[in-house]
Amino acid sequence: MKRILYFCIIWGIGIISAYGQPFPNPAIDVQQYTFALEINDQNAEIKGEATVSVRFAKDGVKTFLLDLVNQSSATVKKGMKVTAITLDSTALTFTHRMNQLEIQLPEAPAAESVKSFVIRYGGIPADGLIISENLYGNKTFFGDNWPNRAHHWLPVVDHPLDKAKVSFAITAPQKYQVIANGALVEETDLSNGKRLTRWENKVPLPTKVMVFGAAEFAVEYVGDLHNIPVSTWVYPQNREAGFYDFALALQVFTFMEKYVGPYPFEKLANVQSTTRYGGMENASNIFYAETAITGERSSEELIAHEIAHQWFGNSASEASWYHIWLSEGFATYLKHLYMEAIYGEKRLAEGMAVDRESIFQTGPDLPVVNENITNLNQLLNTNSYEKGGWILHMLRKEVGDEMFHKGIRTYYEKYKLSNALTDDFRKVMEEVSGKDLKLFFDQWLFRAGHPRLKMEWKYDGKKKKLRVTVSQTQEGESFVFPLELEIRSKNTTESEIIEMPISQKEETFEIGIKTEPAEVIMDPGVRLLFKETK
Repeated sequence: MKRILYFCIIWGIGIISAYGQPFPNPAIDVQQYTFALEINDQNAEIKGEATVSVRFAKDGVKTFLLDLVNQSSATVKKGMKVTAITLDSTALTFTHRMNQLEIQLPEAPAAESVKSFVIRYGGIPADGLIISENLYGNKTFFGDNWPNRAHHWLPVVDHPLDKAKVSFAITAPQKYQVIANGALVEETDLSNGKRLTRWENKVPLPTKVMVFGAAEFAVEYVGDLHNIPVSTWVYPQNREAGFYDFALALQVFTFMEKYVGPYPFEKLANVQSTTRYGGMENASNIFYAETAITGERSSEELIAHEIAHQWFGNSASEASWYHIWLSEGFATYLKHLYMEAIYGEKRLAEGMAVDRESIFQTGPDLPVVNENITNLNQLLNTNSYEKGGWILHMLRKEVGDEMFHKGIRTYYEKYKLSNALTDDFRKVMEEVSGKDLKLFFDQWLFRAGHPRLKMEWKYDGKKKKLRVTVSQTQEGESFVFPLELEIRSKNTTESEIIEMPISQKEETFEIGIKTEPAEVIMDPGVRLLFKETK
């Protein structure tokens, strides 16, 4: 996800979700969602039938919970009303309050059995499914679920830890084209002036990226890579500019697959939409803000960021909201790696310098993995994005290019279509590189802040030695890191780069050099997250 501005798992006693509601019974695991929805031109009401296939992990389960926003005085006439729930055509007893749907079972299923529940419901979504007009005044329907807004319009386990397969069957007026996760399996014009469109996604997804979109679109097939079709979906008024801008997707796709591993989904569609974010990485159909299209390919970095999410965030997903840097930090840095591959090392250094400055100006002085945040939207900060990307950049230097690349590929292969935490990533990088990385991860991800460095130097011409003193001026304990210095000669155009291991609040080094330096520069290659102080 790209900002426009740019759960904690407790086993035994129970599981609490980050949005303050009890996490549904850990004895269940949703396997498949099938959503049949009808939308219309007259109002914002939807009619739905959801088939939810659930695996029961143990014996004795008599009730379980799904998340679904209910109608209440607080939401006026908005929210969903459930009219019936059946299991094998047998009506079940249920309660629907406090935005949770509790389903009573007539008898406890056997462990490892899978049961499919049919839920009939309808109403006006208060959020999640955005029914509005686009910038041209035409009606549109776009799912916008992040972080846990899917339960405003879908009965689900609304947390990335419980992934499931999904299919959408959307009945809509024929003027609308419908895009959703997965592959197109049916498009049928009905006798009542409506069209049924079905999309099926055959691998498990987190609910945050399960969506459909319906609008009047211009659609272009861009090409394919290893039999994965790449397409563009934009408003007809933006046809020419949108087709030109989003054609970059094939080039980005090629880089990401080569760098990370095989693409995990059935297609890649880039879609103009009304998302509240600059871009939202919905699995296999990315929704971009309407204004992202300019006809000047000014959104190349945005496109790279969102496509990178197909691997990190959608396939290899964070198991806890607090580890969102495993999505956003990865997408941020992979965007930079793409730009480096296309435009060279200088472009990478420029991008990292911009991100570093952004961290200094707007970044909260808090740990990247911060379990004290209660408002999930507050996780969309420079810690998760720019600092997360910077940590990967420094890790690349710590282990070397070859081991870093191997580690990224190994981590993805191990956790694709699954979930991971920060320690899972650390262990993979340690196994691949053979290095103990606990200190690196602890100080950069679980501690607040970054080094603030003051450097003083003096040259002794008689001894031909350079005396350099580096002080860490930030409050609290010191950071441990290698610091590169570029020593530029006063009388020649020559320069020398040396590396010093820093671990104390103040350290002094003597360096033998042949000629008097004109200048000593810290971190000339833009490889360290630090702020220089005077």
